[in-house]
Amino acid sequence: MGMTKATSPSSWRCGFHLMPPVGWLNDPNGLCQFRGVYHVFHQYSPAWPEPNAPRGWGHATSRDLVHWEHHGMVIAPDTDDETHGSYSGCAVVLTGAAADGGDALRLYYTGNVKEPGDYDYIRSGRRATQLMIETDDGFALGPKRVLMRNGDYPITCSCHVRDPKVWREGGAWWMILGARDLFDRGFVLVYRSDDGVAWAFHGQVRTRDDFGYMWECSDRIALDGREYLSFCPQGMEERPWACGLRDQAGYIPVPDGARLADAPVLDAATFRRWDAGFDFYAPQTFTDDAGRTILIGWMGLPEPPYASAPAGMDWCHCLTVPRVLSRAADGAITQAPAPELEALRGPERELEPGGALKLADHRADIVLAGVDEGTVLTLDGVLEVRCENGGVTLSFADAAAGEAGVGGGRARRSCAADGGRAVRDLRVLVDGSAVEVFADGGRIVFATRWFPRADELTVALAGACERARLWAMGDGMAATWGAA
Repeated sequence: MGMTKATSPSSWRCGFHLMPPVGWLNDPNGLCQFRGVYHVFHQYSPAWPEPNAPRGWGHATSRDLVHWEHHGMVIAPDTDDETHGSYSGCAVVLTGAAADGGDALRLYYTGNVKEPGDYDYIRSGRRATQLMIETDDGFALGPKRVLMRNGDYPITCSCHVRDPKVWREGGAWWMILGARDLFDRGFVLVYRSDDGVAWAFHGQVRTRDDFGYMWECSDRIALDGREYLSFCPQGMEERPWACGLRDQAGYIPVPDGARLADAPVLDAATFRRWDAGFDFYAPQTFTDDAGRTILIGWMGLPEPPYASAPAGMDWCHCLTVPRVLSRAADGAITQAPAPELEALRGPERELEPGGALKLADHRADIVLAGVDEGTVLTLDGVLEVRCENGGVTLSFADAAAGEAGVGGGRARRSCAADGGRAVRDLRVLVDGSAVEVFADGGRIVFATRWFPRADELTVALAGACERARLWAMGDGMAATWGAA
């Protein structure tokens, strides 16, 4: 069978989700707004799918969160302290610290090394080194500097310690690191510093009950005077809400009046997933110049049970759109697409219940208000977004086809609204092979990949709602990737 427009890998390219020019992308790293420019570093293997392709940091920049320029791999695993990967980390802006009197930037990350030999690489054989790089402009990176090695972690730690998140608070520098102890329990290490270079162990953050065997990608979030620990616990597949997946991503509120830096004990029962979809992991947040807290996640999983790059694609994975976080009255965190994305909207069109609209490309912003129970939005007759049973369900009608289907083996995900109330609002972003769903004021979010086979996008609405609007979305990445 010949390749059509719909099954050409170029049709699955994203227009407003950051994706790699070629190769493999995973965790977002070093998120910041620096000297007026948004910087997104990310885990990157441009030589993928070659076996053992080196993994370091890719780098993309934007002035508007819509149009991006990609700068290739900028941190490579080229020293003895990162031979098996320049792993995840963060960025910190240093006010007035550059040679020209402007701001400087520090990048913190983990170097991964697996020693040759008969090791399990959990309790022996692995080195986890924390490194730092400074830059005055965000592009010309200075030398790599080692800050911590295995001997700087508590003796109860396994060899799995990684993903530094650094911030300044109360006249001090603070760092948290995700970790796994020798008893296979996940937790977070807390370090303190006077200068962000020399670090001293300060404490540990744990939950009262064991909660996974490893915590990755830990992050501190502060919203309206309340702090949260965001992290990715592994070993969660037996939890009833985990859909059989080992790897999860969510947050736990820090107790009232406490700081994460004070290493409080957290309540695992208050863990809340960031995203109930098929493809979400390793989120990171930053605060921009406008004071907004923005989250970006990886639309992928470390070990997905479904396809992420059908045959013919020379790239794998993308990031979510930037999501602006807010704190609800009950302490829950809500998420909304950054309003800058609306600059890509074409003319507004009305979608009538019982009707359907077609778009030339698989790029759309769909907004439903006053949704009734039982309302169903369907994309290409295959991907259903259904408001039912006091929540939202995302499902693929061709799930039985497995990886050969539009969903690549994805089947069904559901999420109930808080308190069992009915969902009244729905927003769906469609972008090539990426779909994100926001509902219930941003309390319910789904991210999923899909691989459409139709040349046009068909959007159908069944049920009732007060108003349904649709915009075709432009391609903000066309210049970035040299697309027509």
